[in-house]
Amino acid sequence: MNRSTLANKVQRDVSSLRENYTKGGLLEEELPDHPIKLFKEWFDEAVQSGTHEPNAMALATTDADGHANVRYVLMKGIKENSIQFYTNYESDKGKELSVNPYASVVFWWPELERQVRIRGSVEKMSEEKSSAYFKSRPRGSQIGAWASDQSRLAHGREELEERFKNEEEKYGVEEIPKPPFWGGYEIHIEQVEFWQGRPGRLHDRVQFARHESKWEKKRLQP
Repeated sequence: MNRSTLANKVQRDVSSLRENYTKGGLLEEELPDHPIKLFKEWFDEAVQSGTHEPNAMALATTDADGHANVRYVLMKGIKENSIQFYTNYESDKGKELSVNPYASVVFWWPELERQVRIRGSVEKMSEEKSSAYFKSRPRGSQIGAWASDQSRLAHGREELEERFKNEEEKYGVEEIPKPPFWGGYEIHIEQVEFWQGRPGRLHDRVQFARHESKWEKKRLQP
């Protein structure tokens, strides 16, 4: 099969991919007044469903020129009006959040045919909270945080492995401190959208928007 024929086949195959969603519904009268309550219920159900890494979320940020980037990170905390994650402050996402401290995330749980979109302002967590979480990480992850200049150019896999080895030898059996360039972010939730797949593409979409201390909910067309 030549390249042109293969490209045409891929295009046909991709355009024909579709799924008929049948696993649930979402009615406003059955929803709580606070979106985090529903989010926690959905998250627990995603864990129970066997979804691989149910706390994985696609994080979208923008740079000073308005150019968007998106990547997956892991949610590591849920509070009443916020969610948390950790990363290298000097990474691309860290730099983008420093110039535009606003972000959007998406959770996708295919086993339940559900999606949740969250957006809001972002701020760094305290050094104390970041250090406490860093201590809970596996030792390999702690060493990796020191070894990697996240988002910088790497001159081959060997360089990364050598840097890791050097950090490993440096600390030996000693406790590894949190790098000053690494820590947590908190997304203060301003808007949440719950999406439940339905037959015929008439999906359920309910949006919660925060106005001062109150949450307003409304249905959106699919």
